[in-house]
Amino acid sequence: MTLNPSRTAAPIDFAAPSEHVARRLIGAILTVDGVGGRIVETEAYDREDPASHSFSGPTPRNVVMFGPPAHAYVYRSYGIHWCLNFVCREEGHGAGVLIRAIEPLTGLDAMRQRRGLEPAKLLCSGPGRVAQALGITHANNGMSLLEAPFYIEGQEEEYALVSGPRVGISKAMDVPWRFGLAGSKFLSKPFPKGT
Repeated sequence: MTLNPSRTAAPIDFAAPSEHVARRLIGAILTVDGVGGRIVETEAYDREDPASHSFSGPTPRNVVMFGPPAHAYVYRSYGIHWCLNFVCREEGHGAGVLIRAIEPLTGLDAMRQRRGLEPAKLLCSGPGRVAQALGITHANNGMSLLEAPFYIEGQEEEYALVSGPRVGISKAMDVPWRFGLAGSKFLSKPFPKGT
């Protein structure tokens, strides 16, 4: 895939509420140093949300979530995997969108080398896999999403979405802030039937 910076693309308003940004990101193109693809699954988190890292206020770990929007919040999950989030809302609020899965489109050789496997379906189907495939580490924490190495291209096309409960949380499990591209084979896990 060749990215065409002159192509008409809808800008993403990262200052909007996280659930709106999470929906808007479905179908957008994300690359890091030229490696990436189409975002097919996201989860929204907000300061008022008990499942959010920002719920109890700023800490050394989550302080980036309270910074300006359109920045990367990168944290370690279960002490094993890095996870990539996009900071939303106004500075000081504490909201973000977790990138759960992308459809690999460019830089697949680099992804395969980083992940140590071949099937494209498994390269970026889960937040830890996304970060590993894109080469995301804590060194990216706090970086602007609007500058290199990040490239984000919103889409004019409207994509069919599915939504449902978020994954792997123990609080606010009923909040349907997980969003996915309907019919995508690159999701981290299927959405419940009827969503």
